[in-house]
Amino acid sequence: MLLWVWIAVVAVALVVLVAAAAPLPGKLGGLRRAVAKMQRAQAEAAKLQERLLRLQETAAQVEAKVPHRK
Repeated sequence: MLLWVWIAVVAVALVVLVAAAAPLPGKLGGLRRAVAKMQRAQAEAAKLQERLLRLQETAAQVEAKVPHRK
């Protein structure tokens, strides 16, 4: 009799576990999309940072060429 109670408890626990884990694959797809979006944003930020560095260098060169007034 006690064996059947334990089997029922384990079976109910497994059903609860499967029910809790069922939505996870759908959420993983959303996480993959979010990761891809963040990677694209990171690549864009790196490109913008490179452009900013070049612009700063150009601005420094122009400033060095312009005579200063006192």
